[in-house]
Amino acid sequence: MTQLLALAVEAARKGEVPIAAAIIDANGVVLARAHNEVEARRDATAHAELLVIQEACRMRGEKYLGDCTLYVTLEPCAMCAQAASLVKIRSLVFGAYDPKGGGVEHGARVFAQPTCHHAPEVIGGMMEAECGALLKDFFAKKR
Repeated sequence: MTQLLALAVEAARKGEVPIAAAIIDANGVVLARAHNEVEARRDATAHAELLVIQEACRMRGEKYLGDCTLYVTLEPCAMCAQAASLVKIRSLVFGAYDPKGGGVEHGARVFAQPTCHHAPEVIGGMMEAECGALLKDFFAKKR
């Protein structure tokens, strides 16, 4: 998560919302890491989670990542949580909780829905204070 915080800081310097993600396989190998690229790509779906899921699937030549863990600095939104479910991520670890836009512990609660085909193990709050402070500082400077 410390490495992801540094990547999120880089995103903020580029004018992106400072969120970063990584996918790590069962052997501890980092398959992909990225930060949000919504502004750079002019694509509202260019969230860090989607970028790493796409890259990890490309690297492996597979559509499922069932032995992998998705790490992200902020609770994923409903779109990213659904994507994690679709690729059968084994576990999700996130930093700050997102009461406004989160889709795991808040909002849609994607993994708790009866229509969810795969729910990963979820661990929230890893380095929560640091991840949350980065986002708060970023938005305070925007105002």
